[in-house]
Amino acid sequence: MSKAVLKFIRLSPTKARLVAREVQGLNAEYALASLEFMPNKAAKVISKVIASAVTNGGYEPEEVIVKSCRVDKGPVLKRFKPRARGRASRIQKPTSHIYVEVAKQKDS
Repeated sequence: MSKAVLKFIRLSPTKARLVAREVQGLNAEYALASLEFMPNKAAKVISKVIASAVTNGGYEPEEVIVKSCRVDKGPVLKRFKPRARGRASRIQKPTSHIYVEVAKQKDS
């Protein structure tokens, strides 16, 4: 089993979790192929983390499965935008931490 972690990525954890749930439990090769055709920013980022986890273990993508793909909330960058009548509105820019574990596939 091997892991890969990507921290402080400028991506909403809610949006990233939608993509992470899609690839959990899939063959790594199939997961990378399906992520390639998803239009989300999260798909590109998660595919890089999966590829890194596969390489960290010294495996080939066809011989491992994505055991877990977890997205945790990171710190929120707080910015202010000027509004009418001298006021300001707070804008929150969320970040995420992405954790991927891949494990050798059981031969059945």
